Amino acid sequence: MRRYSFVVAALALVGAASSVNAAEKIGLKKGDVKLQSAGPIAFGPDSVLFVADPKAATIYAIDTQDPVATKRPFAEVKATGLEKQAQGIGGEDAKVADIAVNPLSGNVYVSITGSQPAVARLANGKLTKVALEGVANSSAQLPNPPADKEEQTQRGPRNNRNDSITDLAFVDGHVIASGLATSTKGSSVQDIPYPFDKKAKVAGLEIYHAAHGKLEDGAAIRAFIPFNINGQPHLLAGFQCTPLVKFPISAVDDGKQIKGTTVAELGNMNRPLDMVAYEKDGENFILIANSARGVMKVSTKDIDKNPGLNDPVRGGGTAGQTFEKIDELTGVVQLDKLDDSRAVVIIDTKGELTLKTVPLP
Repeated sequence: MRRYSFVVAALALVGAASSVNAAEKIGLKKGDVKLQSAGPIAFGPDSVLFVADPKAATIYAIDTQDPVATKRPFAEVKATGLEKQAQGIGGEDAKVADIAVNPLSGNVYVSITGSQPAVARLANGKLTKVALEGVANSSAQLPNPPADKEEQTQRGPRNNRNDSITDLAFVDGHVIASGLATSTKGSSVQDIPYPFDKKAKVAGLEIYHAAHGKLEDGAAIRAFIPFNINGQPHLLAGFQCTPLVKFPISAVDDGKQIKGTTVAELGNMNRPLDMVAYEKDGENFILIANSARGVMKVSTKDIDKNPGLNDPVRGGGTAGQTFEKIDELTGVVQLDKLDDSRAVVIIDTKGELTLKTVPLP
């Protein structure tokens, strides 16, 4: 959901223009956005927020009308009782799904999933619902999403439509989305030109899962980050149980099957939740929040030379790119960069969600 290059410069990061007349610039039209669900979110140009609606298999572009901040660095942000605040907006079953920081304004947005899906903006520690009626917007419906029905699996009932969009990012005039599609062998990567006036390219993705000791093409990406390798835009993608895979964005073509390169195995019984890329002390890192293995600071040193794992990694072991666990960030479930040295994180402490600003480790 974030965009950075291997040499630290932003990879097609949002330009310096304000959101004034943004709708005219990018062809948005005023109307109502009626979310069936709310999932991953990410910022694009001119303070436009991309909101994934997995239930509808649709991505919305919404003009937040955020002004460009006149003061830098951005002020620290913090909030407590975030889960209760989300329920006050989206109902008793509401949960925070994702977080995104507008790089032009410093404003923090969250998506709220549940029976009353919504988008909210944080101000002075409080979530305020973003009005989606009469807002400048456009949308792209993803082709060939899974059927919206519950099916029995070995792990119990499952509706694959909920994974039609598992993550998204804006890169060089394109929205890149991961998820499941019926036109590929399960896992898919979609390249959607923006504005949403051209056909999306949908490719399948095959990876070697070292913890399982086999090739897989049915597992969806759970979180990814755009990242430049030798000047070429790539995705670094995390999967359940927990391979980290690289592949060039240029490989995404309609009907094509991509073979990813597994550059790390980060341990089994775990799910990547969110990730950001950043530079510190002249080196580039990926910070990954996980469901069971804490926050990992993964080195990208020599990632261009990493040939990929091709042998099993058993017993919950790790291999490939080196990493360290960041113990002081225990409980982080969502994160995004606030600036080059700080991140905004959501920390889950026994069901109590706290949002705060932390230094990038």
